Amino acid sequence: MTKAAAATPHDHAHCIASALAQADTLCEQRGARLTKNRRRVLELVWQSHAPVGAYELLERLREDGLSAAPPTVYRALEFLMSQGLVHRIETRNAFVGCPQPQHEHEAQYLLCEACGDAVEIDVGGVRRRIEALAAQHGFTVTAQTIEARGLCRRCQPADA
Repeated sequence: MTKAAAATPHDHAHCIASALAQADTLCEQRGARLTKNRRRVLELVWQSHAPVGAYELLERLREDGLSAAPPTVYRALEFLMSQGLVHRIETRNAFVGCPQPQHEHEAQYLLCEACGDAVEIDVGGVRRRIEALAAQHGFTVTAQTIEARGLCRRCQPADA
């Protein structure tokens, strides 16, 4: 399980800087082009640990003075997902930065219903187990989403 950065106090500016530096390095190693626009979208996604929607990203880009259109944001998000730098939170139709983009993985999420934060966790073996059970039924899994909703440590009542 990854450290739940969203649920613990941390230096968020360092969090963002680290994510951007890692993206620069990974894209260079992979021969992928992290354009100024893609990098800015990634930075905006990392502004919070709460998932952010494409139209919210579009609005933030426009606040930056950029004349971005929806396809621009969606193309950037598609690139970032293809590089494993962001994940899509299906139930919120939103995106969150990946704290472990250096290796391909299927992420599972803890989603706080109060503050909106998303914490990526790694439940070892869950993907293989689902695929094995699916195969028993003659089913081929092409994608899976596991999102658990509840309350993070900060949002739970004091008496919980």
